[in-house]
Amino acid sequence: MCPLLRKGDKIFMKKIAVVTDSNSNITQQEAKELKDVYVIPMPFIVDGEEFFEDVNLTQEGFYEKLLAGADISTSQPSVGQVTELWDELLKNYDQIVHIPMSSALSESCNSAKNYAKEYNGRVVVVDNRRISITLRQSVLDALTLAKKGYDGEEIRQELEETQSDSSIYIMVDTLKYLKKGGRITPAAAAIGTLLKIKPVLQIQGGKLDQYAKVMNEKVARIKMIGAMKHDFETRFAEFVANGEIEIEMAYTNCVGKAEEFKKQVQEAFPNVKIGPMVPLPLSIACHIGSGALAVACARVVK
Repeated sequence: MCPLLRKGDKIFMKKIAVVTDSNSNITQQEAKELKDVYVIPMPFIVDGEEFFEDVNLTQEGFYEKLLAGADISTSQPSVGQVTELWDELLKNYDQIVHIPMSSALSESCNSAKNYAKEYNGRVVVVDNRRISITLRQSVLDALTLAKKGYDGEEIRQELEETQSDSSIYIMVDTLKYLKKGGRITPAAAAIGTLLKIKPVLQIQGGKLDQYAKVMNEKVARIKMIGAMKHDFETRFAEFVANGEIEIEMAYTNCVGKAEEFKKQVQEAFPNVKIGPMVPLPLSIACHIGSGALAVACARVVK
C-alpha cells in the first residue's frame, strides 16, 4: 500500500491523530507539547468516588490516599469518554490511531475495537500489548510513522508486528498490594514479608509475571540489570547493533532511590540512551504499591 493519496495533480498525506491513555506515561501536558497526541485519563474509584489520572488525581494525591488505606480500584474509560474525543478529533483529522494499554491487562482495548467499528476505517485501534514506558515508545513510533506518510492501518500493522520488541522488569518493595490483588496468597505474603523478600516482576507481551525472588533490594537491582543485559545479548542483539534500542526507567513514589538506580543502569549500559526517569502509571502502582523500581527497553522505529 502506498501511504500517499493522490487528489488531482496533488499528492498529500493523511492527517493523523494518535490517541492513547494515561497508562502510556504521557501526561496531559506532554501530549500538548508533542502535538497530534491525545491522552484519555484512566478512571479510578477511590472509596466509592471516581477520579481521573492526571486530571483530578495526581501522583502525590494517589499515594497519599493509598498509604492512608483508601480502597482504590481501577476502571476503564467509558464509551462516551472515548467516542466523544474521537468525534471531536475527526473534525480536524483524517484518521485516528488509537493505542490503549495491552489487551492482556485490560478490556479497554477490546472495547475500543468495538467502538471503532462504527467509524468506517477512520479510527484504527492498535493492540501492541504494551503498557507504561514501552507503550509511550509506541506512541512516539506512531508519530514517526505518520510523519513518514504511513496511514492508520499501516501504522497498526507496524506496531503490532513489533509488539514483542520490548521488556519491563519491576522490583516490588512491598507484598501488601500483590496480596490484595490476589496475585499471591496471604500466607506467601506473610512469609515473604518476614524474610524481606523482594519479588522482581516482568512484563513481556502484556503479561505481568514473576521473574525472580531475591532477599534484598541490592540483589534485586543486580538481577534486573542482568536480565536486561541478557535481553540485549539475545532477543535484541540486532537492534542493539543497529542503535535501535533505548532504555527507559520508572518508579513508584521513590524518586531519590530511582535516580540512584539510574546511575547503576547507566554504568552497566554506557553506550545506550536512557530516557527520562518517570513515575509508573497509577494502574500499575495500584497493584504494586510504593517504593518500586522499573527498568525497561524498547525498540525505536527509525
